[in-house]
Amino acid sequence: MIKAGIVGGAGYTAGELLRILLNHSFVELSFVYSTSNAGNLLSDVHQDLIGSTSLRFADAIDFSVDVVFLCLGHGNSKAFLKENNFTESTVIIDLSNDFRLKADADFEGRDFVYGLTELNRDAIKQAGSIANPGCFATAIQLALLPLADARKISNDIHINAVTGATGAGTSLSATTHYTWRDNNFSYYKPFTHQHMGEINQTVAQLQSGFDKELFFLPNRGNFSRGIFATAYTKFDGAIDEIKKLYKDYYADAPFTFVSDAEIHMKQVVNTNKCLIHLHKQGSQLLITSCIDNLLKGASGQAVENMNLIFGLPQVEGLNLKGSYF
Repeated sequence: MIKAGIVGGAGYTAGELLRILLNHSFVELSFVYSTSNAGNLLSDVHQDLIGSTSLRFADAIDFSVDVVFLCLGHGNSKAFLKENNFTESTVIIDLSNDFRLKADADFEGRDFVYGLTELNRDAIKQAGSIANPGCFATAIQLALLPLADARKISNDIHINAVTGATGAGTSLSATTHYTWRDNNFSYYKPFTHQHMGEINQTVAQLQSGFDKELFFLPNRGNFSRGIFATAYTKFDGAIDEIKKLYKDYYADAPFTFVSDAEIHMKQVVNTNKCLIHLHKQGSQLLITSCIDNLLKGASGQAVENMNLIFGLPQVEGLNLKGSYF
């Protein structure tokens, strides 16, 4: 059995990790560390776990675990790892943005591999440290990977994506308050979202010499979870050509599927899937991508990475039931 620990156990991504790992056939949960909830039952915070576990939040860390998931706020993982030293045999999977860029990947003797399985599967299998991709970044990169891999991005790309309220985390703010969010819609961080760095990095990795711009407008939706992203750009080829390109690229990807029919977000909520749809109108190619921001965009993808590192089937523990209606 793989001994696993979670640091920062009270948030949304940690809650999803708990639900997956408690039902994972090859994982034994060693500890869930939380400074604010030490001693409390996990089910006191993650209330759907009543009857599923009697574990309590820990106030100490077991440094002998095989894998530790860091579910800390952005910027906090570096500070945590400076003060807490795990041995080289412990795999670290970080869900913050602290190590996603190549400039930040080498830290305290560890080389963090960017954990987008559809991009870096072979490197992930050999990794001891993983920088789990961001939620927006996952949805958008999966929309663009085949195009970049074929070196067919020849124009700027305009991206619009909507995320649910859980994307903002559990901390209360003016824009997560129910009376503000309900029946409301807004954009934020136009063209400056922090996930742009990793998106541009990946496109440049696949399409060397990439010199076009990606214009990303993120939006807040009045729903709990999910990301619905659209990207459009000029493309001279036929729709059948681009469909074949995408289906060939994702032929061996167990969670990413190209749909001939139009897609919608309820198809992926509560699953680890990414669905992609392609549409051509005149010279414009429209690529639609949707994921669950907490699963494929965070905790589910983290477990994919763990499975690959420990030689397990990539889908282990992740055949999740969606809620289509």
